Formats: sequence, C-alpha cells, structure tokens
Amino acid sequence: MGIEIFKERRSIKSYKSEQIKKEELDLILEAGTYAPTGMNRQSPLIVAFTDEKQVRELARANAAVMGRDGDPFYGAPTVVVVFADSEINTGMEDACLVLGNMLNAAHAIGVGSCWIHRAKEVFESPYGIALKKKLGIPERYYAVGNCILGYPETVPATRPRKEGYIIKA
Repeated sequence: MGIEIFKERRSIKSYKSEQIKKEELDLILEAGTYAPTGMNRQSPLIVAFTDEKQVRELARANAAVMGRDGDPFYGAPTVVVVFADSEINTGMEDACLVLGNMLNAAHAIGVGSCWIHRAKEVFESPYGIALKKKLGIPERYYAVGNCILGYPETVPATRPRKEGYIIKA
C-alpha cells in the first residue's frame, strides 16, 4: 500500500443498503484516532451512528439545513460525526485531520466514504443540541463534518488534477 491509495480514493455518492462490518468500522474509527493533532492533544471527539433510524434522522436534519428533502447521505448506512474542541486553538484542524484519516482508511479496506458538510449547523439546531446532550458531549465541542460510510454501489472515475495545483518555491 503506497501513495496509490490516495490517488484512487473517490467520494462515493451511491451506497448499497448493507451495513458495513463492525470490524471495518472499528478499523476506520481507530485510524481517526491516529490522526495528527496539535501537541498530540487528541482533542476531537468521534461519534459513530449505525442505527438506521438515527442515521435517517441525521439525514433529515442535514437536508433541512439546505431547505431540501432527500438524502444528503446518499443512502450510506453509517454516519460518523467528528467534533472539535472550541477551547483548543487547533481544534478545527485536528478534527479535519481525523476526518481525512477515516476517509483514507475506509478506502484502504474497501469501504466507500464521503465527507458531508453541514454537521455544525445540524448540531447547532434544537435537534442537534438535544442529541449532543443525550450523547454527553460537552457544550464546548462543535461538529465539524460527517463521514458517511458504506459499500459503494458505483465508484466514479478519477478526474485529472488541475494545472498549477503545485507551486515549487
């Protein structure tokens, strides 16, 4: 496994209904915990949702942020939400690196993934605030992103990289 894993990973937007295996989820979550964090504080919190009803509620709340119906999670059976600690100056960056590690780990073991935005808005809504409280997440934490997981129905082709992406100084 070399750099090809990064070149081949795609955002999956079509999933089979089958839930991923517990062992696969555990590996992906563990990969998230090994993301670099500022001063190795390991400040983010990772919350995995696998219950179908809960995932659909999260999807509805996410769609509501956009003022739409439909499933912004593309039918993925698992949603992982990463939270940042607002008291840590690298909290956002730490959470983003956790999400990135999980996206790449998922691909490495054959699980599809995609980063879905609007987690912050969902967890600032009355529904999200209540869910955070129910989960015991301290108020100082804010949601950064959703990592949806599942077995891909289809995998999009790799697009060419843009010109001028890299500047060597």
